Amino acid sequence: MARFCSIGASRAWLVGWVAFLSTLGVASAHAQFQGVSRPSIEARDRLYEELWTDVATMERQGNVLKRVVQLVKPTVVHIDARKTETSSGGRSRRVEETGSGVIVALGDTHYILTNRHVVKDATNADIKVVLEDGRVLNPSRVWDDRDTDVAVMAITAPGLIPARIGDSSRVEIGDFVLAVGSPFGLSHSVTYGIISGKGRRNLELGGPGVRYQNFFQTDAAINPGNSGGPLVNLRGELIGINTAIASNSGGNEGIGFSIPIKAVMNVARQLIETGVVARGFLGVHMDPDFSAASAIRLGLPGKMGTRVTGAVTGSPAERSGIREGDVIVYFDGVLIEDDEHLSNITGLTIAGHEVEVVVYREGKPVTLSLTLATRPATR
Repeated sequence: MARFCSIGASRAWLVGWVAFLSTLGVASAHAQFQGVSRPSIEARDRLYEELWTDVATMERQGNVLKRVVQLVKPTVVHIDARKTETSSGGRSRRVEETGSGVIVALGDTHYILTNRHVVKDATNADIKVVLEDGRVLNPSRVWDDRDTDVAVMAITAPGLIPARIGDSSRVEIGDFVLAVGSPFGLSHSVTYGIISGKGRRNLELGGPGVRYQNFFQTDAAINPGNSGGPLVNLRGELIGINTAIASNSGGNEGIGFSIPIKAVMNVARQLIETGVVARGFLGVHMDPDFSAASAIRLGLPGKMGTRVTGAVTGSPAERSGIREGDVIVYFDGVLIEDDEHLSNITGLTIAGHEVEVVVYREGKPVTLSLTLATRPATR
């Protein structure tokens, strides 16, 4: 993985400053500022008044962040999970995984959303959930999905405060966000940043699994211990579950990844209701040789979408009228980049969900509606 760092930043600033003075023909910065009179007491008072006015505007904006934090912190939990690891030599040792989670309500029941890698291989008795008010709980039941790294824990206690669920499909690059969690065991820490990217995939997250990836990227600081914690927007709504970082040092380097909450809730609901995840199945054969040149020859502006070489008999694709030669450019409102992107988006969509698919056919877009079938379920 490439390392990005600042090289000689302080020296570059000094060189630039000297060059700036030289262009002005200034022999000495000290001489330039000699003889400059200080503002009078009255002038200083006016400057303070102007500063206070400007700062008041900034503080009003800052109050938005403070309100978000007040709303979100009671919904966030710290998680300690004790596990037994067995080395390649057959030796066992006890280890402790630290992470975060967020309380949500489904019906009249409260659950905690987190990452599978935080709690996997730990018994319910060995998972300690610490609420914001200091109470310590154990989950009564845990479900997890390896293919998305999502885990759900059932908890029961009075006075639990659930997060408000946002619409992650409306998130745009540049949106301001806050990440809350327990970096390095420092519970309920809050960091601030923006959405830096969407649809990130092909991440090597260590170990098997995490097959379906469609991450938000954020520069809000995410460190070890933040896994499973919430990513929220400025409305205080939960839009993602923080999952991974890209780092050479093991700490934050400004590149963090979060699972959109729509995908998390799709998985969570199915795990709670049935214990398995029924993933969407479209049923198309895709052309691996479809290239930018091929797309341009068809009249598209560049490489985008998935070219269909055929539809599986009896599949939703065949029933909806998708046929050989079509290029799928939109699936459920999402612009499709390539074959793998379509496979990921389909797998993250609930079986039985009705979607619109836009195909490029004979030089024009055609909109088709279909209901996804079920691909083999995974536990």
